[in-house]
Amino acid sequence: MAITYEKAGVNIEAGNELVKRLKKKLPKIGGFGGLFPISGTKYNLVSSTDGVGTKLKLAFLLNKHNTVGIDLVAMNVNDLICVGAKPLFFLDYFACGKLDVSQAEQVIKGIAKGCEISGSQLIGGETAEMPGFYKDGEYDLAGFSVGIIEKGKEINGSEIKQDDIIIGLPSSGPHSNGYSLIREVFSESELKKKSKQLFAPTKIYVKEILAVLKKFNLKKQNIVGIAHITGGSFYDKITRILPDNIRAIIKKNSWKIPKIFKIIKEKGNVSEDDIYRTLNMGIGMVLIVHPDIALQVKKFIKGAKAIGYIKKGKKGVELI
Repeated sequence: MAITYEKAGVNIEAGNELVKRLKKKLPKIGGFGGLFPISGTKYNLVSSTDGVGTKLKLAFLLNKHNTVGIDLVAMNVNDLICVGAKPLFFLDYFACGKLDVSQAEQVIKGIAKGCEISGSQLIGGETAEMPGFYKDGEYDLAGFSVGIIEKGKEINGSEIKQDDIIIGLPSSGPHSNGYSLIREVFSESELKKKSKQLFAPTKIYVKEILAVLKKFNLKKQNIVGIAHITGGSFYDKITRILPDNIRAIIKKNSWKIPKIFKIIKEKGNVSEDDIYRTLNMGIGMVLIVHPDIALQVKKFIKGAKAIGYIKKGKKGVELI
């Protein structure tokens, strides 16, 4: 029987519908980061909030807690840099039924490591002990990141046009998305056996993205769109930054898909559409760049691949 993300318990369309309804009253939401102008200055603050999701179930199974904090920071700062913002500071929320000090210490060490990698300052957080709310030994995490960008230099996708090139940056694995599907495909013993591939911390792209923006976007926007490939993956996350009447074409054979994704697809009998809507398939971040600098950008970022192009058409993403 084919396994789908929805059958595993996650309804992406329901989440999209909620955002659509909220945007009717809050039209500024829905981007990768929320912008807040600092009055009297030339800067905007940019904010993001996210969690680690059911990848935490794997942490509980493995009794390994020192890297999920990196995942937490990554899920936030990777969103901030999609608008070109430099991360400034980070706060965390750690909730549990009964506090295990050693376990929580390991989690927070991971958060501190993620902040170090991303150039953020961990300035505070909240530890909530709620007896009876979580199973013994389990916890939940949320994070909150704030960055800064000069007004007028935000990357919002509005300049994307026909013939622009789509460049993909390699992921370190499934990152922090699709684990409800992954846990449906694999047994606990299989999850343990494949933990090296499945539990690798989410890659933090801050240094690479800020460096490439400094080099190619200093005088004008040559990098015109950035998408963090998370929930909804290629279809939803790239569509989010496209203008009307612009279509993104992704060539599936343009990068080497890591073996773990192929195993998930085959073992779970997951359809082609569902796998590319659920998992990043080895691409964690996408840049959309003008064609005249595409080769330079590809050479500038280690492991970057040209994975598609932009054309006129119905707004959305097409995989070929």
